[in-house]
Amino acid sequence: MKTPYLCSLYSGSRGNAMLIRAGGAAILIDAGRSARALCRALTAVGSSIDEIDAIFLTHEHTDHTGALEVLLRQHPIPVHITEPSAPRLMASPSVAACAVLHPPLYTATIGDLSIQSFAISHDSACCVGFRLRWDGGEIGYATDVGYVSDSVRAGLMGCGTVVLECNHDPDMLLTGRYPPDLKARIASRRGHLSSPDCAAFAAELAEAGMHHLMLAHLSEENNTPDLAEAELSSALGTQLAQNGGHICLAIASPSEPTLLCGGEEYPCTERNFDHAVL
Repeated sequence: MKTPYLCSLYSGSRGNAMLIRAGGAAILIDAGRSARALCRALTAVGSSIDEIDAIFLTHEHTDHTGALEVLLRQHPIPVHITEPSAPRLMASPSVAACAVLHPPLYTATIGDLSIQSFAISHDSACCVGFRLRWDGGEIGYATDVGYVSDSVRAGLMGCGTVVLECNHDPDMLLTGRYPPDLKARIASRRGHLSSPDCAAFAAELAEAGMHHLMLAHLSEENNTPDLAEAELSSALGTQLAQNGGHICLAIASPSEPTLLCGGEEYPCTERNFDHAVL
């Protein structure tokens, strides 16, 4: 089985973009920040915007779409958008010219890669995750997750590689500087997934065969990589023996590329969890 290439270009409230190569296709999931930042990040990982076959958007919020207007003026790449998310973006002529509109639940094919959306609860017009399939395996992708709904569980369960939101530590959020209404929104079922909820779900995914996991969309104000990893380590300890005793974990940086996996020339370079040392 050939390992896919999966690299977060950056992930967090300032912007999100994920590069995936699998099934003979190269796609981006989301295109936040700016066109310049996105192209620089692609160059930093030895890629180029000219290699991208398509962009798939999870939802319309600016931290997931901010690069599009300028980027598409010079690089008219197909952008797959759900119809409820489209109105806010279609005001840009460059986006409108490249938009491929879909109902919230859809399947698209790029090369030998199948991309299927699933519903996510978030405070946007429409938010989706993706399950990617090709003859080498399956990748699940879910950020901006208010809670682990039945659709999120079905969308990710059984995937060998998963990107999952691990946004906030509940205690840091509670005692932090955010105003009460923003704290309530983040913690709500239309907000963002906490570290404990992420860890509990990751244990289920590990039992179902997940072997690569990237934690994404960590809050720089209300979480830290060390806290997130501690939650995962505790939750996964009882599951690792059932999964070959090994899970490769990466924690996406808010500002720099983070590689999870990438074939023989790009082996997993991040933390390895082994039940023998937990």
